[in-house]
Amino acid sequence: MSKRIVVKDLDIYYGSFLAVEGVSTTIEPRSVTALIGPSGCGKSTFLRALNRMHEVIPGARVDGSVDLDGENMYARGVDPVLVRRKVGMVFQKPNPFPTMSIRENVLAGVKLNNKRINKKDADELVESSLRGANLWTEVKDRLDKPGSGLSGGQQQRLCIARTIAVQPEVVLMDEPCSALDPISTLAVEDLIAEMKEKYTIVIVTHNMQQAARCSDRTGFFNIEGTGKPGHLVEFDDTTKIFNNPSEKATEDYISGRFG
Repeated sequence: MSKRIVVKDLDIYYGSFLAVEGVSTTIEPRSVTALIGPSGCGKSTFLRALNRMHEVIPGARVDGSVDLDGENMYARGVDPVLVRRKVGMVFQKPNPFPTMSIRENVLAGVKLNNKRINKKDADELVESSLRGANLWTEVKDRLDKPGSGLSGGQQQRLCIARTIAVQPEVVLMDEPCSALDPISTLAVEDLIAEMKEKYTIVIVTHNMQQAARCSDRTGFFNIEGTGKPGHLVEFDDTTKIFNNPSEKATEDYISGRFG
């Protein structure tokens, strides 16, 4: 089931460098939250901090808290692997495992988590995950063919199927359409709209129209200058952010005056 994320006073560091400063916000369950802002303002860093993925970079650490339904994911003793099982991630560039079949790609996360699964359950999980990613009808007759043989848009939906096969509560997407053509982009956007019935979704996008189309709420990140930390300027319902933002910087960014 999808869960609420509550972020309090979050500072994100890489070594001594403060990359993102002082973020406090609540991400509602079963909704799509878009994160927008100019390059280098900390959107993707913040997104990765929501499932501790930024920690793969040595020296990364945070101050503050990220609570998933009341449980601080940064509390001492919390296993980041378990966090990432609950909070899945879809990356900018489709990254199916090239040597694996479509079927093996869908099951890869489940097997990485050392879950034993019999063939009948595996078959059902493959079908339900591919259906959940709106890909089943396109690939059901070639499940044993390599995932890398699919088109870019299909590969991205395969990566989404792989993410939801682990049955997460939250799905993070880091510019999931930036490498895709307009038709594939539309297919992924339609999918995001369907997925929010089950999952809490957070998406980083540079595409203003996409944020306006896809999301229920939008957060605008900005940066004062090179070497300064990114921060959350404004967070509100998407219609308000785009039609009547509270901050001039938000309005300037959305209207194309900078960024």
